[in-house]
Amino acid sequence: AGWFYDPDYQWEYAASPVIYKNMVIVQADIQKNSFIAAYDLKTGKRLWMTPREEIPSWSTPTVYEGKARAEIVTNGTKAIRGYDPTTGKELWKLGPNSEIATPTPIMAHDLIYVTNGYRPIQPIYVIRPGASGDITLKDGKESSEAIAWSKQRGGPYMPTPIIYGDHLYVCTNQGVLTVYQAKTGEQVYRERLAGRGGAFTASPVAADGKIYFASEDGEVLVVKAGPKYEFLSTNPVGEVMMATPAISDGLMIVRGINHLFAFGERAAVKDKPTKSGN
Repeated sequence: AGWFYDPDYQWEYAASPVIYKNMVIVQADIQKNSFIAAYDLKTGKRLWMTPREEIPSWSTPTVYEGKARAEIVTNGTKAIRGYDPTTGKELWKLGPNSEIATPTPIMAHDLIYVTNGYRPIQPIYVIRPGASGDITLKDGKESSEAIAWSKQRGGPYMPTPIIYGDHLYVCTNQGVLTVYQAKTGEQVYRERLAGRGGAFTASPVAADGKIYFASEDGEVLVVKAGPKYEFLSTNPVGEVMMATPAISDGLMIVRGINHLFAFGERAAVKDKPTKSGN
């Protein structure tokens, strides 16, 4: 076991609260007395709390809302788990998992994607909603009634993957991009970004048929979305970037180590009419 199992160690926190309906949901994985809880959004009153047998993790929970039910999905060292958001009851659990859990679970195509990249286990699990009990795969199996597909290697350590269209884009800390068919797990391609990779902590984002990767090397790299690798551009920013960019109203907002940047097409400036003098 890693030194992070030592109860005297505690790396700060990274999980963000999640708002769901009238609740704020908090995943608090710490060295002692880990828990997940829901609080009333208006009053702060605790609605429920469920203990978690976990050491520290840094993943933000996600709520999947399907036709049959909603599920809170959590990424943790000892297990990936699903909870009932109305009661906090554990619905299902899945292992094995990496000893350090960082990426956030994501949802698409009525599937739940949970990944991790700390060696030796670097899993990609694609879970069907509605599972119950222990859904851990039997030895040698990559799928089951509850698991659509899985990989035991290839999960990312820090960046959360992104699903755009029919493809799952997974970027390692070193800038190796692997693309899978999101529904089946078939690998489409694997390439080093810009032919050289780099250092990546921020998660990729997507818009207008492009995937954007902000790097610690101070660049935003752009790849065309789709089944064929096509590198489009390198955009120097000049500062270390570790936060995931945000996209809104035609702008990409990027936080560097010293500045906040907003990139977009410059709006056309119309000349104002001038009045002639008397």
